[in-house]
Amino acid sequence: MSEHSKIEWTEATWNPVRGCVEISPGCKHCYAETFAERFRGVPGHPYEHGFDPRLVPEKLFEPLSWASPKTVFVNSMSDLFQDSVPDGYIAAVCEVMLRAPWHTFQVLTKRSKRLEKLLGGSLRPAATAPHIWWGVSVEDRKYGAPRIDHLRNTPARTRFLSIEPLLEDLGNLELLGIDWVIVGGESGAGARPMKKEWVESIRRSCRAAGAKFFFKQWGGVQKGKHGRTLNGRTYDEMPAQSTSQIPSRGERLDLIRAVAPLSDGWPDGPLVQLKPRLAVAGTAMRRDLSI
Repeated sequence: MSEHSKIEWTEATWNPVRGCVEISPGCKHCYAETFAERFRGVPGHPYEHGFDPRLVPEKLFEPLSWASPKTVFVNSMSDLFQDSVPDGYIAAVCEVMLRAPWHTFQVLTKRSKRLEKLLGGSLRPAATAPHIWWGVSVEDRKYGAPRIDHLRNTPARTRFLSIEPLLEDLGNLELLGIDWVIVGGESGAGARPMKKEWVESIRRSCRAAGAKFFFKQWGGVQKGKHGRTLNGRTYDEMPAQSTSQIPSRGERLDLIRAVAPLSDGWPDGPLVQLKPRLAVAGTAMRRDLSI
């Protein structure tokens, strides 16, 4: 998507998949969906199909072209592990990440059971790579908290949580085996409130487990008014990042040519979503996908 990002905990975003489907309360005010749906029906726009899930194989090799090492948020506008993304395509994304150890990749999902299965199986080399970080979203106790155990059960070298939007008190979180925790409140129209004591409880859990703590924002309808300081300071802690030397431009071009077959044969157009309808917490969050 972009070689530069305004997201506080990363430097760049990369979207070899676009679009997603709501599965839990944390999706209610999804910034990515709001952005994408603005362009539905605009001919030639990357989001001409709105937020309908689709593969973007022409984006597969984007990180290999960048001239400097970066932290890279993978699929900021999607979820790599959603049902409609084929296992083989996920493997292709992982192969590109494995070929670029000078970047630090940050992969975040709500589909934690599929993450657990694949990282423990065919994707184990990517799971254990030090420059690929694997994370799950956690928004509440019912839907979000169980994802932590799914992540902990993987052989991932670096595990992280994105607790954003934080929708309720999560209590004393057990963070053994978790390396990094991002916390943030919801922002934009209809933003649900976040209480200070919820954040402080997570910070204490991080300290007890030795996990790095990153406070992203208080959020709100106008998030800029509330900032991102907690008790008078900012928290920007992160795990150590990749230090591999970046190859020359010529070497990177050779690498792109070598892995070019990874982009062949994938469907063009919106993907069939296996579970397009779901009722969550008493509120029907339905989405009809164009097939």
